[in-house]
Amino acid sequence: MRAEPILDKDISVMDIMDHWPETLPVFIKYKMLCIGCSIAPFHTVKEACDEHQLDESVILAELNKAVADTSVLNTTK
Repeated sequence: MRAEPILDKDISVMDIMDHWPETLPVFIKYKMLCIGCSIAPFHTVKEACDEHQLDESVILAELNKAVADTSVLNTTK
């Protein structure tokens, strides 16, 4: 059974980075300047993707995968 996505396009970038630090490599991979940005608390994933001209469905998929992969690791310990 496939897990439902945890994150959506309307969550602020800062909330994602604060609650799920395992997502930081995704922001870095796509050269998103969200880490340390003063706008991160106010930008949603959709707005950040628009700003960086990225496909939000790709970014959301990778963010959710990062969270899911960590969740799986935490439950197997």
